[in-house]
Order: sequence, then C-alpha cells, then structure tokens
Amino acid sequence: MADTILSRLVFQRFRSLAKEEVKFDNPTFLIGQNGCGKSNFSDAIAFLAEAMTSPLQAVLEHRGGFAAVSHRGSARGRSNMGLAVELHDPGADMSEARYGIELRASTGSGFQVVREQCVVTRLNGSIASFDRRPVNGSVGWKSSVKSLDPIVEPNALALPLVGGDARFRPVFRLLSDMRVCRIEPAAVRALQDPDGGVRLQADGSNAASVLREIQRQSATDWERICELLQCVVPGTVGVQLKRHGNKLTLAFSQEWGKSAPVKFEAFNMSDGTLRVLGILAAIFQRPAPSLIVIEEPEATVHPGAIGTILDVLRHAGRFMQVVVTTHSPDVLDAQWIEDRHLRIASWERGITRVSTVSPSVRAALREHLMGAGELLRSNAMAAAKESESDKRRFELFVKAM
Repeated sequence: MADTILSRLVFQRFRSLAKEEVKFDNPTFLIGQNGCGKSNFSDAIAFLAEAMTSPLQAVLEHRGGFAAVSHRGSARGRSNMGLAVELHDPGADMSEARYGIELRASTGSGFQVVREQCVVTRLNGSIASFDRRPVNGSVGWKSSVKSLDPIVEPNALALPLVGGDARFRPVFRLLSDMRVCRIEPAAVRALQDPDGGVRLQADGSNAASVLREIQRQSATDWERICELLQCVVPGTVGVQLKRHGNKLTLAFSQEWGKSAPVKFEAFNMSDGTLRVLGILAAIFQRPAPSLIVIEEPEATVHPGAIGTILDVLRHAGRFMQVVVTTHSPDVLDAQWIEDRHLRIASWERGITRVSTVSPSVRAALREHLMGAGELLRSNAMAAAKESESDKRRFELFVKAM
C-alpha cells in the first residue's frame, strides 16, 4: 500500500463534527448508519480541496454559506469553525506538514479568516512556516520565508497564493489533489458537457470526458476498466464515447453467446452499472488523486460485484490514499481488512463522533474469530470508549513557531 498521505484530520465545529480528531490508515473504512454524519466527514475533505482552487467565498456559498457549514449547535452559527490536517509526502522534500484554518462569521452572511497556519518540516530538518493571525486589531503575517509577504483579503486563504513556493508546494498539491466520489447514476446517464477530463466531478457528471482522457493517456488503463466492468456486468465487452451534437454520452457493447454485440447508450443501463463505471473513472482518472473518498460504493450495486470493487480499491491504495464510507457488511467481508482500517461514526445528541473499534472487536479480528462484515451483521461492531481510544487532542495550530 502507498504511504498514508493524510494522517490526521481535526474538526472544530464543521457541520455535525463539533470537536473531533480522526487518524487515518490506508485504506480507511468509515462505518456508520444513515444520518450519522459520514457525508459531513467527506465534505470536510472536499472543502479543503476546493478551497485550494476556488475562492473561499464560493466554496462556502456552494454549501449554503458560513452558517450552514458551521456546527448547527453553535449559537446562530456564529462560533468559529476550523479544520486542520497533518500530511506526509514521501515523494517531496517534506517529512511532515501541518496546515490549519479557522473562520468566523462577520456581519450579515459574511465571514473572515481568523487564523491560517502552515508548518512544513523538511527532510533536512529545517522548517518553513507562515502564520496569519490577529495582531493589534488587524491580521498579521509571520513567516520563516522572508521573501513571502502576500496581500491577502480577510475572507481569502494565503496557501493558494504562496503554494507556488517550493517549500509550501507539497502541501498545496496534496490538498488540491484530494477527491471525493459520490457517484449519482442519473448524472452519469445524462448527456454531458465535454471538458478537459482532468478532474472527475463528485457526482460523475463529466465521466465521459474523464474516460476519454484516460483512454487518450493510457491504453492499458482503458483496457483494465473495460475488463473490470465486464467482471461486474457479465456480457459487457466494451464502452465507447459517443457525441450527440455538442454533448457527450457513453455507449456500452454487450454480447451473449455467438450473437453480434448490441450497443446500448447510457440511458438504457442500470444504476449499478453506471455507478461502477463512475467509481472506475474516479480511481483511474489522470492525474491520480493524492487521496480519494468513495462514498457508499455498495449503493445500487449487486452484492456479487462488491468484491471486484474492493479489489480495485485495494489496488488503488498502492498509488493513492483511499477512504471509503459505508454501512454495508458486504463491503467489509474482504479478509484483508484489519482493525487498523476501521473507524466508526456515531450520532450522539446531535454530534458526530468518530472512534476506533473497541478492544473486543480488535481481538476478534486479530484472532480471526469473526470478520469485519460478520461483526457488522451481528451488530457487534462496537466503537472504543473515550477512555479506550488512542486519540490525543490535536489542536488546529502549533502553539509556538
């Protein structure tokens, strides 16, 4: 498996996650019932990625504004909201990095950045850092890199501006290359506007363009996608891209016995087929994500096909970090899933909690008494109690620089 790129994620009043720290493995399976906050967890990763490439104002407005994103238990949505990550990049001149942001509401529906900090420990032991924080009533800038002194608006982030500097580039790249995949078959089925195909939309609404780019860049990957699709949907022998005026769609070739292949356009294909193709496009997209979140891959997919999807996700873990959200025991039936791969999301008094598994679950898995899928089916997939957890409260910012 590839190294864990995102090793920790800290939430401070982000949607239903009031104060939480999550440690990651590769892959990580986040298990939880419907409505427990798994999608809010995924959205925090999407939020950070989008904030690197789009104005922060637009990222918040896309989610309904600051009040909609800050924890619903906060008084009138006015409490500060923050996220922080710990990152590793074995391919860069960086042994470890910390990046955190904190936002608060301002007058009307506005907001401002209270603090933003990035600390990069390089392989030679030196540290590159910057810290935006209030100083004497205004936002101050402190950095170990003296040549950096960007002019940043109160409602904008600095990292996208300084991410071209070689010392901060790995952090910017890792965050901006994270992807969240929540494939909607209706979006894959619809006629699609063509684009560059270099970034799959979360719902798969540009899957045709992404598949076209994969086919252009790697015949091997394209053949692999077709082979995997055939494993999931027997009789499917190929996928083609087809134009309808200025729109793109997908056409599937199927054959039975010695009969000639029959072509079906996407609007004739099942939800499960389109969801699987969207997941394959997400995994094989170019450039490859640094981290990919696959939300509920089991939805509308026949249980017999889930094993193939898991094999693909395990293979993807060699090249990127993989996070899966699920509430299906079928997804957890793979024998290679260990206790270190599992996190449990629960809903407690309007708050999402994320925990490791309990000692009894850990023992059952390590002693091969039951598999993760069996434990979930028997309602024995218990979360560790706070006193049993190995969490340490990971603050948003480094206190001393």
